[in-house]
Amino acid sequence: MSAPHADQAGAPVERPDEALPQRPDTPCVAVCSTTFDEVCRGCGRTYVEVANWVAMSAEEKEKVWVRILAQGYPRRNT
Repeated sequence: MSAPHADQAGAPVERPDEALPQRPDTPCVAVCSTTFDEVCRGCGRTYVEVANWVAMSAEEKEKVWVRILAQGYPRRNT
């Protein structure tokens, strides 16, 4: 178990992202298509999620990961 993190004054600092599973930087599989609806056929993210991915927090990204994995994404062969 790792030691808890502390700020400069020594007070404990919560690092919620450390409790999240390790994931690739993005679910993108370079099979990008939103031709039929607003969901990418390759990764399962909405076009809004794709556009905002770099600005999303680790917790927001994890919620997307959980949803797309439950839906069978990412898909390389669509």
